This record gives sequence, C-alpha cells and structure tokens, in this order.
Amino acid sequence: MTNKFTEIQKFLEANDSDMTFLTNPTTINYLTGFESDPHERIMGLMIFTDRDPILFTPALEVEPASNTVDFDVYGYTDNENPWEVIKTLVGNLDVKKIAVEYEDINLKKSQGLQSVFGNEFVNISPLIQRLRIIKSEDEIEKMMVAGDYADKAFEIGFKYAAENPGATEMDVIAKIEYEMKRLGISKMSFDTMVLTGDNAANPHGMPGKNVIERNRFLLFDLGVMKNGYASDATRTISIGKPREFDTEIYNIVLEAQLAAMDFAKPGVTANEIDKVARDVITKAGYGEYFTHRTGHGIGMDCHEFPSLGGVDDVVMEKGMCFSIEPGIYIPGKVGVRIEDCMHMTDTGGIPFTKTSKELLIFE
Repeated sequence: MTNKFTEIQKFLEANDSDMTFLTNPTTINYLTGFESDPHERIMGLMIFTDRDPILFTPALEVEPASNTVDFDVYGYTDNENPWEVIKTLVGNLDVKKIAVEYEDINLKKSQGLQSVFGNEFVNISPLIQRLRIIKSEDEIEKMMVAGDYADKAFEIGFKYAAENPGATEMDVIAKIEYEMKRLGISKMSFDTMVLTGDNAANPHGMPGKNVIERNRFLLFDLGVMKNGYASDATRTISIGKPREFDTEIYNIVLEAQLAAMDFAKPGVTANEIDKVARDVITKAGYGEYFTHRTGHGIGMDCHEFPSLGGVDDVVMEKGMCFSIEPGIYIPGKVGVRIEDCMHMTDTGGIPFTKTSKELLIFE
C-alpha cells in the first residue's frame, strides 16, 4: 500500500467514511499507475480502511488494469448496468458514507452512486489536490522532458510560419502537431493555439484560416503530453518588423512575467504572485486589458490546482509546479502573452521551457 493510499485511509477514518469511489481517470492514474480514458463508461477506484482496494473498469480494460495494479480488478460489459454490478460487489458491506471527488461528479454519476450507496457523501477533492500539488523528483523530471518537447514545437512552428508566406494559422498548427507525432508525442496537452494579428487579442482565440500577417505579432500557445505529464508555454513573435506600439506592449508583458517569476519563492502566496505581474501592467496603464489570472498549476493535467489569481491565497511550497502567463489583449490592436511553467525549489522557480523571450523577429 503506497503512502498516497495511507493518506486516503486516514482521511476516511477522520471523516467516518467507509470507502472511496474515485472516478476521475487522472486521479486513478495518479494513485495506481493505470492510465485509461473510459469515455462515457464508469471506472471507479474503491479504497477501504480495512481491506484491499478494488479497481472497477469496463471489461475491455480489465486485462491491462490487472497487469498494472497489485489488487483485484473487476469489470462489466456494455450489456450490463455498471451500478448493478457495483452493488453486487459491495452489497455485503455495511457502507454508510463514501468519499468522492465532488468536481468529478455530474448528475448521472450522482444518481448512480445514490442508487448503490445512499445519500451520504464527503468531498475528498481537497485531499487529492494536496497530494498532487507537490511533485516528486521523478514527476519533475518527466515535466522537464515535456518542456523540452514544447521548445521543439516552438522551433518547428516559428520556422514554418516564417518560411511559408501565405500559410494560415491552421497550417502552422498542422505542421507542429505532425512533427510532434513524428517525434513520438501521441497528443498535445490541449488544442494548439496559433493566432495572428488581431486574433491574438482574444486570450482564448480560435485559430482558423487566417493567413499569417506580416509586420504583426503571432502568438503560439502549446504543450505536449509526455510520460503522463503536461507542458504548457506561450510565446509571441513577429513575422516581419513589428509596429512600435506592439513592441511597447510586448516589453510590458515581458517585464510583468519576469517580475512575477523572480518573486515566486516558497512562502509567498499565489495571489501575491498575481499582484506582482498585475501591478506592472496596471502601472503601465493597461491593467484593464489583463483579463485573466496570472497562472495555474500543472502536472498530469494541463490545468490543475493551485490557481494563481487575485483571490487565491495558497502558500507556495517546494515541489509545486505552475505557470506564470501575464498578457495584454487590446481588441482590434494587439495581443501579447508570454508563459512559462516552473517547478518551485528552495530558492525559487525553475522554468520547464527555455525558448528565448526576447522579441523574436522573423523577416
């Protein structure tokens, strides 16, 4: 039994709970090493205080799950009601209260859980977040590798955009993702964003058939999944000589990002990091155009706990991994974001990505 399981058992005892039923695939992977996407099917990890765990999966996952975990795996076919099968598995147990991750429970799952276990639930999400928030040395090494691949993706995208006049945002994305697959990356950590000109002024802009504009900024936001861990980084470059105003905005964003990265140390809070970045942009007169939080946690999920926003008072600790990504987005004019994810050491953060943040200009 791992230390993670022991912590969960302590939680169950402290909250008078009999067992967990954890359905988040990332949580199950984190706790057991078994990676799966069951899609709409039910998968659940049952951890008890006084007996061995049980992993409940669709029948087609039983063999790979059994080869991964060292406890019993039970399955069900698509012709069976999974909740009825679960009821058979635990029907002889006197279960009165179970621990679940509230953030992962939709109405359909809630109804299924109630049909088996009744109505007494306790939220174990805060514990799972606390377990996942501090990364081990092995996890950080995996994230460093994922960061290296993000750097490769930037290099590929920059070169293609610069050397192919008439290319569209989607053309550049296709080139990046094709070359990543050739390098062994099975999937990106989120939908790659390549946004040209005014389109970059939308923080979550949608890439399309927009032709890459000359003498305008081109924003890249990308990351990969490698060995179960995500990378996430953003760079803004210029194809051709940038406008003077655009360069001014770029330098403000870079100053904000570097200030926040330098400030981020164990003992400061997430909202203090956010304030450092936000103060730089506000002092420059563009605070109203910085419309999102400064960062987010990262690990097995691209976005995870903690959030680095104005209301987040989490105290930063060694082993936490998080992004610093201020931006300025002026509709109809310019959009700039610069992002690195970092891991916290005893003395400060070390970025996972190394691509230059000097304003790169490709003629």
